This record gives sequence, C-alpha cells and structure tokens, in this order.
Amino acid sequence: LEKMTDLVAVWEVALSDGVHKIEFEHGTTSGKRVVYVDGKEEIRREWMFKLVGKETFTVGATKTKAAINIDAVSGFAYEYTLEINGKSLKQYIENRLKTTNTWILNLGGTDYRIVLEKDTMDVWCNGEKMETAGEFVEDGTETHFTVADHSCYIKAVSSGKRKEGIIHTLIVDNREIPEAVE
Repeated sequence: LEKMTDLVAVWEVALSDGVHKIEFEHGTTSGKRVVYVDGKEEIRREWMFKLVGKETFTVGATKTKAAINIDAVSGFAYEYTLEINGKSLKQYIENRLKTTNTWILNLGGTDYRIVLEKDTMDVWCNGEKMETAGEFVEDGTETHFTVADHSCYIKAVSSGKRKEGIIHTLIVDNREIPEAVE
C-alpha cells in the first residue's frame, strides 16, 4: 500500500447508515486526485493538467451524493470543500440536526447507533434500515423495532409549542435513552 503523501483533507460525515471518513489526496505536481471513502479508493485520476475542479462520488449504503471542490486560493495554495447532497458540509450538518435524531447506546457490550429520519420515519441501526411497526397511542405515535432481542420504540409526541414541533424519544427495555450530539 503506497503511503498517502499527498493527503490534503479528511472529513467525517454522519449519515443515517453510519459515520463515514472521506479522505482526499491532491498531488499538485503530478496532478493526481484520489478520493477514499472509509479507506476504500473511490476515484483515482493521474496526470490531471487542470489542478482545480470538482470530484463527485457517493457515500454509504444510501449512495448519498458528495463532491469535493478544489479551488485555487493564491499561487500554489488550494482550498478543498466537501459538499453533501449539494450543500456545504456546514449547511448539511445544520439541516441534518433538524431532520434526524441520533441515539448511541450499549446493549450487552455492543455499541449501537440508532438514527431516526423524521421526514420518512425510517429507523437505522448501525448502518441497517430497520423493520418497524408504527402504532397510534393516546398522546402520539410509537414506532416499534427490535435491536439484539431488545424491545425498542421511538415515541413521537407534540411539544404543544409550534416552534419545537414533535418530540421524539427512544425507549429501550422501558428505559429512556438520551439523544446523542454528533
């Protein structure tokens, strides 16, 4: 395995199916561009005469669209920006905080990362989209699923305040799990 001597940028991106590491090599003398996603080479271009531009690829099980923009800042200095689904990484993260809830928990010595996509009510656990069953209850809804023989559900209740909207709570074995901040 050749050493990554031209590594210029590394990003960590939290998607529903997990946290992905994106690495970018840019050889400004050779014109080489290499994109790695989770350590696997996705794109390799040798001898690119144009040193600026854009590389597009997908990330994760959901094939989320990603792009690395290469811009010249001055002389031989370059700036690298990552876009996810057409948004800057910062905008993507801010939007994701509004559209998803994430919980990290340990069951029987194993760590689990559970993500709720609020728009679709899809539930992901460690990269797998879960089989769920929704049910209406007195004060809202419950989305039931199982993780490692543990009974889980996400309870959705109105906050009673328009600005706050709906509050989602993960319950595992009748215990409330605090939301994680990624």
